[in-house]
Amino acid sequence: MSIRVFIVDDSAVVRMVLSEALEQAAGIEVIGTAQDPIFAKAKMEKDWPDVIILDVEMPRMDGITFLKNIMSERPTPVVMCSTLTKQGSKTSLQALSLGAIEVIAKPKTNLKTNLSSATQALISAVRVASKANIKGTKIKPIRDIKKVPTKLSADVMLTQNRATKSDKITATGALIAIGASTGGTQALEALLKSLPANNSPIIVVQHMPESFTKTFAERLDRLCKMTVKEAENNDSLVTGRVLIAPGGKHMMLQATRFGVSVLVKDGPLVNRHKPSVDVLFRSVSKFAAKQALGVILTGMGDDGALGMKEMHDSGAKTIAQNEATCVVYGMPNEAVKLGAVDYELALEKIPEMIASHR
Repeated sequence: MSIRVFIVDDSAVVRMVLSEALEQAAGIEVIGTAQDPIFAKAKMEKDWPDVIILDVEMPRMDGITFLKNIMSERPTPVVMCSTLTKQGSKTSLQALSLGAIEVIAKPKTNLKTNLSSATQALISAVRVASKANIKGTKIKPIRDIKKVPTKLSADVMLTQNRATKSDKITATGALIAIGASTGGTQALEALLKSLPANNSPIIVVQHMPESFTKTFAERLDRLCKMTVKEAENNDSLVTGRVLIAPGGKHMMLQATRFGVSVLVKDGPLVNRHKPSVDVLFRSVSKFAAKQALGVILTGMGDDGALGMKEMHDSGAKTIAQNEATCVVYGMPNEAVKLGAVDYELALEKIPEMIASHR
């Protein structure tokens, strides 16, 4: 069956260009368009789509308000497509936190010509969105614990991150490594908000473009008891801190005579991503072994599966988010199929395991 798409945008040119591009893509059917959410709601009530493409700035009701309404009344996969969803904008993160599957930037000028370059990303986003599991997840907070293009493997980065046997971590405390992609912004927010301020250090790779991650980390820092920041080279792993890998760079664990820290470094795409979960997980396996807990959350593709297998085989505990609570059960499923996972849990059950990892 075709993926049935409805487009909501106040520009007739945008509606036309997107409709033509989507109709030419195999397995996608545009069942309607509207110039604003009020008209869209009336039309969609008669024939509800599988995926909604939504602008932000529109007359009578803005796209963010409409997104909130959709997710509260009839949760449906939504792809935001707007000039306001440019990389790193607060609008983008707001849309993702409200449940949008993806945000695609729309050119500000010469729409008819320039918009065509964004259509392949949009087609890909629509296909991912059509398979998304749209469910809200609320997690109860945990109280403080009394305690002081060519697909490359992670080898391309890890061979540059050399260490001697004396650099192996043997006396440091526990650490948690988390990887996520599609749907991960919501999952991470729900998970990290529930953790205590004195939780063991956490290092995170969330697939995001370069200018998203700083804003994302700042948002999480405001919402969480733990301190959250975009990782910088040589940042230490300390109790109560979450380090988010910067978009456009890889993040690896490193151990030196000065202690445990992260190495943030540019390099090629690994599993078509930068940052890559595999790069992080395999570095954790190399240096932290039994002291680590690996967590793989919702996401499309297989990035992180091989890295989690190495962590598992090195003695680390590993967790995968279960299918019922994933937006996209791709990355966790690949890790499960490899035999890399000790526990497959609902998202709301994962914080307890993280908080108890000491």
